[in-house]
Amino acid sequence: MRTDLTTQRPSFLARLPFWCAAALLAAGPAVAAERQVGSYYTAWSVDKGFRLKQFDRSGAADGFTFLAYAFETVYRMPDGGVRCDSGRDIPDKDGNGMRATLDYAHRFPADESVSGAADQPGQALAGNFNQLAQLKARHPQLKILVALGGGEWSRWFPAGAATEQGRRELVASCIDLYVRGNLPKLDGHGGPGAAAGVFDGIDLDWEHPGAADKRNFTLLVEEFRRQLDALGKDSGKHYLLTAAVNSTQEKMQHTEPALYSRSLDWINLMTYDFNGAWKAQGPTGFQSNLYPDPASKDDAPRSVETGVQRFIAAGVPASKIVVGVPFYARGWRGVTATDNGLYQPAQGPGRGFEEGAEEYRTIVARKLPTFYHPVTRQLWTFENGNFWTYDDPRVIGEKAAYVRERKLGGMMSWALDQDDAAFSLSRAMGAAGK
Repeated sequence: MRTDLTTQRPSFLARLPFWCAAALLAAGPAVAAERQVGSYYTAWSVDKGFRLKQFDRSGAADGFTFLAYAFETVYRMPDGGVRCDSGRDIPDKDGNGMRATLDYAHRFPADESVSGAADQPGQALAGNFNQLAQLKARHPQLKILVALGGGEWSRWFPAGAATEQGRRELVASCIDLYVRGNLPKLDGHGGPGAAAGVFDGIDLDWEHPGAADKRNFTLLVEEFRRQLDALGKDSGKHYLLTAAVNSTQEKMQHTEPALYSRSLDWINLMTYDFNGAWKAQGPTGFQSNLYPDPASKDDAPRSVETGVQRFIAAGVPASKIVVGVPFYARGWRGVTATDNGLYQPAQGPGRGFEEGAEEYRTIVARKLPTFYHPVTRQLWTFENGNFWTYDDPRVIGEKAAYVRERKLGGMMSWALDQDDAAFSLSRAMGAAGK
């Protein structure tokens, strides 16, 4: 991590004239805060057999500064307003799902719990929230954010952000529920302040604002900042506010990065999904390459570097840009063998945990032959017509070096449960913070 001169203040300031020392104290730290290293931890990973205990015991958590719990969302309420809500389970349909039991009422047995203690009936906090609290207790440097929205759960943000009163009520409800921790009662769990202290802030995952939302997105971010700061005045704590943002020009044009970034501690820049099976017939291409390839068949080649420079040019400080990496592969099947499948036509999406995608932990276990592209700094596999592109520890290590060299804000990943059992990718990310 970066050294903060505030840790050296007594001896450093003692050698300065009084007026100079006072000015430095008033100005705050002489260097930027540490780089961030973190990941999204999904509520539903519990159903896949993943436990935060695995992350804790691996030692990889020592290199992280944050986790973002995904996802909670906002709902259209009976009175017509849009607010955060919880207290029941709702099947996913039309962006209205809810997983409250997994959040704070699921009871982990002792052998699955971070602390080694089983959840008991009637305790105020159980479920994933309690596991996050236990993880924080073991890793004091770790900050926990609640991620609101996501690809399927962002449908009500435009309505909620459309008016000043709507923004005020939406933000207040989210802070009350997650930061103040006032949870509805559910199966004997929850209650006033039940989750207080679990979340250190909010990650806004509104995917994706449209042209009509441009100003309102900025105003919603500002309202979150205003209310979090007001709460912080009472508690004496700085509450984090971040946002997950698509890195492409197509999506960025509908927002005001120079304005909304002022209210954020950092931006989780989604520098991945550059190519994928939504182009079912190909051509194949890289999904998270560090640099563009002039030889690519894409009319507008995408890359991490392209996205980062786009946001810097738009007025976002480099220190607020946290580069995103995928813990999953994108792929195609029936791919032509020329150039080991790179930039070739395909017959359809690769078969993985979902159409055209496969978890890193699954694909690396296959021990397939890999190919490394020296221009883009991305790798891929090709065997029997199957093409997969993904990041491995080497690729992530090069991105970590890029983050340090460019003095960016850090690295984040989607998603923690997709790493292998040794948390190889998570460990490689840790180099970004050194």
